[in-house]
Amino acid sequence: MTHPTPHPAPHGAHRTHRHALEHDATDQVEILDLDADVLAEHTASITAWLPVRTAPRRIVDLGCGTGAGTLALLRRFPAAEVTAVDSSTAHLHRLREKAAAAEVADRVRIVQADLDASTWPELGTPELVWASASLHHMADPGRTLRQVHDLLAPDGLFAVVELAGFPRFLPKNAPENAPGLEERCHAVLDRHHAEHVPHRGADWGSLLTAAGFTVEDERTVVVDAGPSRTDAVGRYALGSLRRMRGSVAPALTAEDLTALNHLLDTDSPHSILRRGDLTVRTERTVWAARRT
Repeated sequence: MTHPTPHPAPHGAHRTHRHALEHDATDQVEILDLDADVLAEHTASITAWLPVRTAPRRIVDLGCGTGAGTLALLRRFPAAEVTAVDSSTAHLHRLREKAAAAEVADRVRIVQADLDASTWPELGTPELVWASASLHHMADPGRTLRQVHDLLAPDGLFAVVELAGFPRFLPKNAPENAPGLEERCHAVLDRHHAEHVPHRGADWGSLLTAAGFTVEDERTVVVDAGPSRTDAVGRYALGSLRRMRGSVAPALTAEDLTALNHLLDTDSPHSILRRGDLTVRTERTVWAARRT
């Protein structure tokens, strides 16, 4: 997943700003790793579904994050090499660690780049390009799609995976002191994204067609995993709601904010880590588009 370059901090605030960015990057690395862990089965099902005509040898993962897609694609296509592209130093550092641990470092080429730049670094001529949860961050997605079209080998495949937003974890009537809190948080977040991430939820099928692709297939992967007491699901829920809080807190009532803070307080008896009724509910839509 890629993210825009942060704006400069006000004069005199660079140290604080840098510390906040480093803390945010660490939190995001953990969330991406937990997402990869909890949803590994669903990511594998997407790579297995891809309508490739011959197994690709050269793959590019655009906005690779910490490597969920990169490693899944390497498992799916054991003769392939992946060029993993992201703008985040922290993401790419973690990907190097994971590739080494999986003993596939020799099959991964890591490239740090801003995908909003008018000119991309040399990425070869891949037969498959993968972009998961990254395109909606682009300043001009149409231009990005045209760049991918020109990058791909003739007859190559472009796989676009987009999310339906943050997962949901709590039962509808939870927490008990603020029933429906999670849904209210999601409603606030949807309004926030409409303003700040306008390409989230875009009609990628028509955008791909406009960029010169032929959309061969589309599917929606429904995730409804649980209830689960696994440590990973609890930490995934905690990290996701912590990130959500940063966007929704100003719009919540005092009662809802207090309830949310209790869920996020690991020392609280109401902590989300103490719940045994968590599930992971979300959707991911995938488009498979051919360069013709």
